[in-house]
Amino acid sequence: MADTIQTTQLNRARSATEHPVKRFFRATEIDTRLLGMVGALLIIWIGFQVLTGGLFLTPRNLWNLTVQTSSVAIMATGMVLVIVTRNIDLSVGSVLGFCGMIMGVLQAQILPQYLGMDSSLTWIVTLACGILIGAAIGALHGSIIAFLNVPSFIVTLGGLLVWRGATWFVTSGQTVAPMNPTFRLMGGGTEGSIGATVSWIVGIIACLAIVGAIINSRKQRKRFGFPRRPIWAEYFLSILSCALVLLAVWVATIYYWPVNIARKYAEANAIAWPEGGLQISHGIAIPVLMAIAVGIVMTFVSTRLRFGRYVFALGGNPEAAELAGIKTRWVTIRIFMLMGILCAVAAAISTARLNAATNAQGELDELYTIAAAVIGGTSLAGGVGTIAGAMIGALVMQSLQSGMVLLGIDSPLQRIVVGIVLVLAVWADTVYRTRAK
Repeated sequence: MADTIQTTQLNRARSATEHPVKRFFRATEIDTRLLGMVGALLIIWIGFQVLTGGLFLTPRNLWNLTVQTSSVAIMATGMVLVIVTRNIDLSVGSVLGFCGMIMGVLQAQILPQYLGMDSSLTWIVTLACGILIGAAIGALHGSIIAFLNVPSFIVTLGGLLVWRGATWFVTSGQTVAPMNPTFRLMGGGTEGSIGATVSWIVGIIACLAIVGAIINSRKQRKRFGFPRRPIWAEYFLSILSCALVLLAVWVATIYYWPVNIARKYAEANAIAWPEGGLQISHGIAIPVLMAIAVGIVMTFVSTRLRFGRYVFALGGNPEAAELAGIKTRWVTIRIFMLMGILCAVAAAISTARLNAATNAQGELDELYTIAAAVIGGTSLAGGVGTIAGAMIGALVMQSLQSGMVLLGIDSPLQRIVVGIVLVLAVWADTVYRTRAK
């Protein structure tokens, strides 16, 4: 008890002499690297807003930006665990393309013969098969890496070529379309969103969950005798988090259906067309909800489960992890299986959004996925990385691409910019870790 009181008094004395900004970050426990990334994202958004003449920060572009980010963000959550264990996966784009083509063939050519064209079971069977195939591919990669001791770079580089070629052989290079109507909801669009009312309900539930999590964290810290944040810091984090959630919901709800689609909807449902037009809100897109759900699950897996602790232990010191009794080979296999599953989920979103499965699907996604993880603070040296950071990194990458498209920049120059950003991110990570030692 005396030690606890003494520690508290020392912390108070140290806080009194600290700079106010440093004291603020210490009290709120905000990750400064994550905050820096958010700041960089805001700079990018404001820059493109000025350069595009006000086209970037519109509800339409921001809504489309979140939808386009979803598939890469989902894969980036898995790439964090892969890189944390000092591995790499260069095959994610090709695995996405292969799973997408298999799911496209299933629902466009095979399942209609048994379930009918518009069966409600088609999308379930399709998604389940895609996930199983993704898991099998990941298990194959992981087994070769873990048991044959082939470097992950070589295994997944081979996978990049093999699964891209296999995608072509599935249909001899033909595009497969259209997709099942229910399956297409995972791609977003006017029908693939939940509307204004449900969006606000989701936003309120999210705010309640955030406040509940902060209260529970405070109770747990008190229970185990850990230092607690000042009460003002708890209120600040609660208000800030809820404000950001409600702001995102508001932006999603002020993006309305295009006039032609709204008019067809009104005619189909015998709704009189008002003088000012019919404004039907998109709300939050389904793929965005899927990405958020994956992010929450992956955060829980990496921070709350034994498997997550094993992953970071393996990345921090492989030899020590093995001596501690961790079955490092099986951990590696499970990581790549999880990566394959996430590729399949991303493939479902991508295929549904395009309403087709193509041979070019997923090309260069491995670059964007790795870049998102690295920009998000995942160290290529292993042992360090966050799911939230990787998802923000994916948003940064997609924001760059979206802004360059609005500016009419050619695709080759876009790739040059992405490559430069990736190198700068790794350099910044190296500098940060050198100074932290």
